Amino acid sequence: MFKKIITIFIIIFCLSCKKEVVKEQQYNILDEKDRAALKDELLEDRFQNLLPQLMDKADLDMWMLVSREYNEDPVLKTMLPATWLNARRRTIIVFYRDREKDTLERIAVARYDIGKSIQSTWDKEQEPNQWKALENIIKEKDPKKIGLNYSKHFPLADGLVKTDFDELNANLPKEITSKFISAEKLGIAWIETRTEKELVLFRKLVKITHHIIDETFSEKTIVSGITSTEDLVWFMRQKVTELGLETWFHPTIDVQRNKEALKSHIESFSKSKDEKIIQKGDLLHCDFGITYIGLNTDCQQHAYVLKDDENDVPEFLKEAFKKGNRVQDILTITMKAGKTGNEILLASLEQGKKEGLKPSIYTHPLGKYGHSAGTTIGMWDSQDGVPFKGDYPLQKNTAYAIELNTTVFIKEWDKNIRIMLEEAGFFGDNTFEYVNERQTEIKPIKLN
Repeated sequence: MFKKIITIFIIIFCLSCKKEVVKEQQYNILDEKDRAALKDELLEDRFQNLLPQLMDKADLDMWMLVSREYNEDPVLKTMLPATWLNARRRTIIVFYRDREKDTLERIAVARYDIGKSIQSTWDKEQEPNQWKALENIIKEKDPKKIGLNYSKHFPLADGLVKTDFDELNANLPKEITSKFISAEKLGIAWIETRTEKELVLFRKLVKITHHIIDETFSEKTIVSGITSTEDLVWFMRQKVTELGLETWFHPTIDVQRNKEALKSHIESFSKSKDEKIIQKGDLLHCDFGITYIGLNTDCQQHAYVLKDDENDVPEFLKEAFKKGNRVQDILTITMKAGKTGNEILLASLEQGKKEGLKPSIYTHPLGKYGHSAGTTIGMWDSQDGVPFKGDYPLQKNTAYAIELNTTVFIKEWDKNIRIMLEEAGFFGDNTFEYVNERQTEIKPIKLN
């Protein structure tokens, strides 16, 4: 009990130094008003410069999104301005693309303007029936195809709920409903594509993520024999809250150490982490991601708590870590536009095994959502390929959490360890880059 009290005091003391740490690491997190302005600026840029291209590529001249308050389509949720935390009443958005005129109309069949980007065209006093107002707009535009957000295999592109789908079919004439098709490809493209302006923000966000991990894996936060893995987990959660950010998943901290057998993949990935008191000689690992202005990060890194007679990470752990970096290299070199996630997965695993590695790859799209829309390159329990999501081709200007591991036998410990890495990466014009570098060395932690 006494040790626990000391631990809590230390964590509180660390948090009390927040302002100095923030200044030192230059997080540069915007206040709420400036965040709102940036969010709306990024959204307007996407509407103006990205959406027309995506609609043309998907061969859709009309895209219709329907949502009710607190039950928002995941795609529509990303189109709401900063002052709209949720849809209002029943919100209907219609995008109409005229290729000949090179125009894109943004129409809200709703009681309110949706910020400055989408203007309401429904005058309820003149036409009380919202569905009739929608019908009039569609007839005026006379689209060839009307894309709706339904998809069997991609949840983020399946946001049209049954009630609204039934209402559309019940209230609109057959001449309109016969034009309904799935907007799956367009919905995925909208979610997965990153713009140049978003990349500037994304790089800052990943840098903030790395800074928080650095602070967590440091002598400022850890006391050997006292601090537990759960203490570090809640330090990260508290740090994010204090900085005015959000976590999109609960972080984890785990330990690998001499004389403790390596857990199986099932034990590691599908069960909760056991709380452990951190000791000198421990190899620490974190899984951590944050949300800021509509973007998300996802990062896994390693640290090592030096023993009293050590001034650096042992060479055998450094060599093991290099093998983890090598698996990353194999994967990212294999990524080519048009290849499916399954093709990339199988080719990467084959090459890794040829080099004597024991890789496992489970890389996923990253951006508007943590586990986002786009191609999936493996799952920890689907190393032979992922049906449907893994069959989707890799697209340009998309972001990924390069998530994987490799199992390495450590002679000095007479056991296997697992190097587990995850870093945000951007796939541009058939080139790959890490959004804000990657970990290439295990972080040493020197405690008193």
